[in-house]
Amino acid sequence: MVLLQELTEETISTGFTLFEKLGPKFFIRLAINLVSVFILIRFIYFPAYKNRENFFTLFIFNLIIFLITFILNKSDMSMGAAFGLFAVFSMLRYRTEGISTKDMTYLFLVIAMGLITALSKGNWIEISFINLIIIIFTFALESSIFMKKEVSKNIQYENIEMIKPEFRIELMTDLENRMGLKINRISIGKIDFLKDTAIIRVYYNEPK
Repeated sequence: MVLLQELTEETISTGFTLFEKLGPKFFIRLAINLVSVFILIRFIYFPAYKNRENFFTLFIFNLIIFLITFILNKSDMSMGAAFGLFAVFSMLRYRTEGISTKDMTYLFLVIAMGLITALSKGNWIEISFINLIIIIFTFALESSIFMKKEVSKNIQYENIEMIKPEFRIELMTDLENRMGLKINRISIGKIDFLKDTAIIRVYYNEPK
């Protein structure tokens, strides 16, 4: 019982010591970072792409990068060296997997937010304002404020005769009738003459 009490007191004492070493600066920046990334992922990325796996990955990447870069900031490592190191580290996770341009962009954004929040020399107001700029511009570009949002989908098409260039208008009309959407453009992908099918990528404006 005495040993347990001593261990508890030692743990509490260590916790207070660690809190004093980190200081309020760490916790303020951590809060700014977590709130900013949560808004970016939960209210901008997730409603558009519905990818729960990437929700977890992006959030954890940001948190780990923030924590490690904040610690490294106490050493002689420069901001440029830290950014290069963790940018390379983050890309290694996807080197054998296909990842879309949008997902890669959001990965870069959460890395940048973590680095800016951890290493910036400005005060918490300046850091919050920078993160707010990133969030506002990302939201504006993801929405239909500047232009209609175009999405794409791969479909397997069985009438292979229709993929000929001279039947392009008829092909688009047939796809519009089947999908019930106004198609902007199409591109022909893989063609399988054994099964008489082709993979067609269809581009259309996101329905409201």
